[in-house]
Amino acid sequence: MSSLEILEPLFRFIPEVKSPVHREDFNEKLKWTALILVLYFILTQIPLFGLSPNAVDQFAQLRAVMAGSFGSILTLGIGPIVTASIVLQLLIGARLLKLDLSSHKDKSLYQATQKVLSIVFTIFEAGVLVLTGSLIPIDNSYIGILFLQLVIGAILVIYLDEVVSKWGFGSGIGLFIAAGVCEAIMVGSFNFLPTADGTLPGIIPGFIQSFWASTGPDFALLIPLIATIIVFFVVVYGESMRVEIPISHGAVKGHGRIRGSVGKYPLKFIYASNMPVILTSALLVNVSLMASVFQKIGIPILGEIENGKAVSGIAYYLSTPNDISMIVSDPLHVLIYAIFFLLCCIVFSYLWVEISGLNAKKISKQLYDSGIQIPGFRSSKRQLYKILKKYIPALTIISGFFVGIIAFGADLTGALGGGTGVLLTVGIVHRLYEELAEEQLMSMNPVLRKVLGD
Repeated sequence: MSSLEILEPLFRFIPEVKSPVHREDFNEKLKWTALILVLYFILTQIPLFGLSPNAVDQFAQLRAVMAGSFGSILTLGIGPIVTASIVLQLLIGARLLKLDLSSHKDKSLYQATQKVLSIVFTIFEAGVLVLTGSLIPIDNSYIGILFLQLVIGAILVIYLDEVVSKWGFGSGIGLFIAAGVCEAIMVGSFNFLPTADGTLPGIIPGFIQSFWASTGPDFALLIPLIATIIVFFVVVYGESMRVEIPISHGAVKGHGRIRGSVGKYPLKFIYASNMPVILTSALLVNVSLMASVFQKIGIPILGEIENGKAVSGIAYYLSTPNDISMIVSDPLHVLIYAIFFLLCCIVFSYLWVEISGLNAKKISKQLYDSGIQIPGFRSSKRQLYKILKKYIPALTIISGFFVGIIAFGADLTGALGGGTGVLLTVGIVHRLYEELAEEQLMSMNPVLRKVLGD
């Protein structure tokens, strides 16, 4: 019996989005995805009633990753969902929770627990932002109203994510991140509304305007845009890379040898996807949150926060450096942040692969049960495991380091939408494209759907 089963009576009181009874067709999924995306953008435009105009976004540097919109009811974004995922992954990784996510029952328990934890962290994070002064009300009488709006907005995000996961394409988390980053890139590139001093804030309008300046064109303005383009192509290249393992599928003949069709089993180079970066970014957000809590109670052990920014201590050194000049002006900050960020990406990459059933043991079992073997070797699950173990653990570590170094480097250059945000968006859109293509193929070939039992 799983230790989470004792919570099942509680889970019954938590509303749930029902899964579709039958497999949805392409147009139906597209409709739900578009509907949720439009609803999400509408919610980001609803301001928090009672919020002071002097409030500062404490998580501005990670806003693209956390989705949502500061000053709106979606200020918390996907933070509570991702924080809940971090806690569960650490508990499962430490064997404090014993769950087999290949089991339908255990997977349901995991999802229900994550939802409950997400609501708990919603209440906690909303309380921290309001009570520590990160969100300043126009009057103290509005504190309760601000708190309630934050909680309602974050719970809406939890259920919007669930709707997309069950009725649409991809996941709500990925969709919201991509939407926010794309919006930031468009605004950052083309915003032509002049500021108070008459300058154009958008990179392209600002660069064109600089031609008429006495100092001549300012090419430094293009650095964030160039960095964004470079990150885009590097990630696209990384997403297309595969390690291919020769496989056979067919009947077992004499002496345990396989005869039948021969092909290749592809292992993605970015094996753990972009989850390590999402989880690491969420962890950094929570470090800043806890720094605010300790400072509020008069024990600033994690550092001090001023005007929404960490100015000392651990919180400062774990704040995202977003200016390449900091390599010279504050090298210790850059070094400590880089080491922490990369180590966390590698650890979360390992945990994600283990928990999501992508490790060598689970994959070898799936392949063996499907009648797939390695040519030239005896028909054996153990042999499959030995071959996969040569590749998967190494890919797990390398992919975690790869996405970490790309995100860190892009953030350092001040890439539009945040370097981490661009990295995540490219990966999300790439996987969404693959899912759309697969779904369209299924819609055009009813025989395939019948074979797969849909």
